[in-house]
Amino acid sequence: MQFKIDGKSFHKTRACTIKTAHSTIQTPVFMPVGTQATVKALDANDMLSLGAKIILGNTYHLYLRPGSEIIKKFGGLHGFSKFPNSFLTDSGGFQAFSLGDNSKPDENGIMFKSHHDGSKHYFTPESVLDTQYELGSDIMMILDDLVALPNTKERIKKSIERTTDWAEKAITYHKSQQEKGIGINQNIFAIIQGGTDKEFRKLSATQLCALTDFDGFAIGGLSVGEPNAAMYETVEWTTDFMPEDKPRYLMGVGTPEDLIENIERGVDMFDCVMPTRNARNGSLFTTYGKIAIKNAKFKEDAEPIDKACECYTCKNFTKAYLNHLFRAGEITYYRLATLHNIHYYLTLMREAREAILADNWVEFKKEFYKKRGIEI
Repeated sequence: MQFKIDGKSFHKTRACTIKTAHSTIQTPVFMPVGTQATVKALDANDMLSLGAKIILGNTYHLYLRPGSEIIKKFGGLHGFSKFPNSFLTDSGGFQAFSLGDNSKPDENGIMFKSHHDGSKHYFTPESVLDTQYELGSDIMMILDDLVALPNTKERIKKSIERTTDWAEKAITYHKSQQEKGIGINQNIFAIIQGGTDKEFRKLSATQLCALTDFDGFAIGGLSVGEPNAAMYETVEWTTDFMPEDKPRYLMGVGTPEDLIENIERGVDMFDCVMPTRNARNGSLFTTYGKIAIKNAKFKEDAEPIDKACECYTCKNFTKAYLNHLFRAGEITYYRLATLHNIHYYLTLMREAREAILADNWVEFKKEFYKKRGIEI
């Protein structure tokens, strides 16, 4: 991986370039979520037409179905999905966490029951990398011990200890595999934990960032129940302990407002199911805020979803048509709505980058909120 900072503006905002074996990624970047090796309702050509340089795949789900060994036979995620640009794959830690009573971490890994058939599986720092080697992703996330918030100090402390221990095992294993010719073009990111406790975040970040062989660092364990203000404060604090010369990734976040606020706090990379899931549920993002397309007021609305949007959907179809498709349960709705929401997110990131490079961040942010009827 090659990484360079192209420019900075107000506070911690920065525009960077990340080069992997498959694409050049300009940050700030939003990574659409392709859980099953596809962004729901879209295919590789759609993602290319949207200008996506990187999407996220889910190690847990792909491990269970169809199996990483099958994906490897088809040339990894790139050959299997035909998306030629970069993939980031998470480690499965979040999915194990979200299984609740069906998963149980211990000192060496996480035991969980498949949500498909109840079969038992055990993830270790090494095994999740083996899965990701077969998936062939450009950026691999390590196994981490994620906990819900709020939680006890004892449990958060245990999470940090496990995550650091697993990170050490993961980077040692990764280096040994690369010496064997495995994962040569794959990069590895560690995940900082610690809840919203500043000292715990400092401890986790300091321990992990001391492991200099990692290619980048993520902030995990947020957007899991804490107030937005607590999330922003935690990111503001944590990025101070992350290296300047490597990518910073905030996992599972979030709304357009969350992206803007956390770019200002020094984050480069984001992912979230929000634009795709909201699209399917009838919630569409616009320059002026969200709209619920199922509302009766759109039944005869001849305007596009967003007059300022240049996506395929907005250039060709009306709110009335989208309202009709949604109410009729037509599959076409899911594609058109998802195209719009992903386009909105990717455009917002491109405009944020342009504002940073022009050293115009403060004005850009004010205008972003003003269009939503919010004065800052």
